[in-house]
Amino acid sequence: MVSSLSRKRNYHYQNNPLTAGKYNREPITTMPMTSIINDSYKIHFGEECYTQINTYIAEKQPSIIFVLVDENTMEHCYARFISRIETHAEIEIIEIDAGEEHKNIDTCTGVWSALIELGCDRNSLFISLGGGVVTDLGGFVASTIKRGIDFIHVPTSLLAMVDAAVGGKNGVDLGHLKNQIGVIHPPVMTLVDPAFLQTLPQQQLRNGSIEMFKHGLIADRIYWENMIDLQFDFDNSAFESLIYQSIIIKNDVVLSDPFERGARKSLNYGHTVGHAIESYCMSSDNHAELLHGEAVAAGIIVESYLSKLHTGLTDEDFKQINKFYQSLNLSLSFSNDDVEAIIGLMSHDKKNVNGEVRFVLLPSIGNYKTDCVVDIEEITDGFKLYLQ
Repeated sequence: MVSSLSRKRNYHYQNNPLTAGKYNREPITTMPMTSIINDSYKIHFGEECYTQINTYIAEKQPSIIFVLVDENTMEHCYARFISRIETHAEIEIIEIDAGEEHKNIDTCTGVWSALIELGCDRNSLFISLGGGVVTDLGGFVASTIKRGIDFIHVPTSLLAMVDAAVGGKNGVDLGHLKNQIGVIHPPVMTLVDPAFLQTLPQQQLRNGSIEMFKHGLIADRIYWENMIDLQFDFDNSAFESLIYQSIIIKNDVVLSDPFERGARKSLNYGHTVGHAIESYCMSSDNHAELLHGEAVAAGIIVESYLSKLHTGLTDEDFKQINKFYQSLNLSLSFSNDDVEAIIGLMSHDKKNVNGEVRFVLLPSIGNYKTDCVVDIEEITDGFKLYLQ
């Protein structure tokens, strides 16, 4: 479902302190959330978000501002966001159904049609206000309508803040296959307002935090240990700083490899298995659908087992990762037939080369190796040991 509503209102950059894998650590309760500014896009935080977007709107003078929401962000987030926007431009709301099952070309077609009907032109501004589905789909729609219009991401879920809305990847699923259609095109800016997290249930916060744990696994042991110390205490005063540090880790990786030819592949740790599990559960009548982070957590445990076999991950490091996985209490279990089908879905992974499934594996916590090839039997063993 796609719907539109009409609304009309009157109304330092500093160099990143981090490079991937080398962390100049400050106490996590004191690291300031200063803007991250790159050649292609900007990430702003907290109250600075609204100063920056209003300055941008005043300079651009957009013909129309479109705000993409789903029913959840329309109910819980739109009022806070729009009350902070200062503009004489007409604002049009386009609402889509919530959920991964709606992240597809059919929904895009509905949004594209709404944009045309509402008078979209090359000077329009498109704002995605929502979680990963909204920002992924919204960025793809904006990148392709009229051959591309300016767009801004305003992530409202933790997963979107630390992952989906950072790095310029935009796209949709093809059937139950994850993120098969899309483009790499950065937004003008991404606005991270942690106040939106107050609208989320604990399960959604935990879901997003799994990508934060992943950032520690591939880039920084100290960050990983700080996340372990947090113990899913999302009310902890350190949590916002950990969000900020997670975004910096991802941003550094993206800057080093914008089009995923090398280092950026590391961000897919846990995702080769995880995406296949997520796709399988979406299409299976025998398994409940998983949140993205939950599927990635299952992928992390299997790929960590493969790391023990192939890249020298120590038993001690693996025990830490397994303890983290067990703390999630996911209770996932897949039959032999399930595992065979899940492994078959891995053939669609975007990192594959010449038909070979390629993995990101860990030599140790905080380091990674890309383009690793493993035996199918080893993947099966990983499932039997940890997901059966």
